[in-house]
Amino acid sequence: MNQTFGKEYKLCSKKTIDALFQEGQRLNVYPLHLTYQLIDQPNSKAPFQVVTSVPKRQFKRAHDRNYIKRLLRESLRLNKTILEDFLANENLKNKQLVLFLVYRDNKQPEYQFLFKKVNKLLLTLVATLEKNEK
Repeated sequence: MNQTFGKEYKLCSKKTIDALFQEGQRLNVYPLHLTYQLIDQPNSKAPFQVVTSVPKRQFKRAHDRNYIKRLLRESLRLNKTILEDFLANENLKNKQLVLFLVYRDNKQPEYQFLFKKVNKLLLTLVATLEKNEK
C-alpha cells in the first residue's frame, strides 16, 4: 500500500479551484469544512487533489497555520485509501475528486482529534457520493 502524498495530490489550478467554489457541494464535520466536486479528468495521475487552508483571522502567526496544515495533510495521507478505494470503482474510472479543506476553529488541535475528524469527514464524503451516484 502506497502512503505517499506527493505533488500530484495537491490542487494548484486556479481555474479548477474557481469552478469548485461555483459548482461544488459542501460538507461539514466540526471543525472541518469541505468543498468538493467530482470532475472529468482522465489524464490525472492522482484520483483526488486537495487544498488545505487555515484562516489567518483565527491564527495570526504563520507557524501556527502551517502546523495545522501539516497535521491536516498528514491525516489525509494516512486516510487517503478511503477515497482511493471508492474512486477505483468502474463507474468512476475517468473521474477525479477535487477537495478544498478548511480548518474552522480558533484552538490549536491535537493530532489524534484531527485524525479522527478527517477520517469521519472522508467516510461521510464517500457515503454522500455513493448516495448521489445511485
